[in-house]
Amino acid sequence: MSGSIRSLSIPPIANKMTLEEAQSKVDAWIKTKGVRYFDALTNMAILTEEVGEVARIINRKYGEQSFKESDKDKNLEDELADVLWVLICLANQTGIDLTRAFQKNLAKKEQRDSTRHQKNEKLKS
Repeated sequence: MSGSIRSLSIPPIANKMTLEEAQSKVDAWIKTKGVRYFDALTNMAILTEEVGEVARIINRKYGEQSFKESDKDKNLEDELADVLWVLICLANQTGIDLTRAFQKNLAKKEQRDSTRHQKNEKLKS
């Protein structure tokens, strides 16, 4: 797997969703259809399981392991969405605004890492 993002052949979505909208939609779904949020420890365990599913698919698709018959119907897109869902649940229940958190994180990376990777000899071709 290369280090760059491939161009996606997904048709454009008419209504793009912001992180704020995603947090709101998850919260509304939990409150109307999901009864309540699981506690943070349970959601952390679920997040770990979902990340494991992502790792399994990537390992089999891009790594050296082959797919087991039971794994052939697994969908990376769906598993990544599951990770995002649980991450949003954790953010919602701990009072974190993901838009603000992500913006702060990008600013931190820009300040701390703006030349770090270019200077890393291991990353040069």
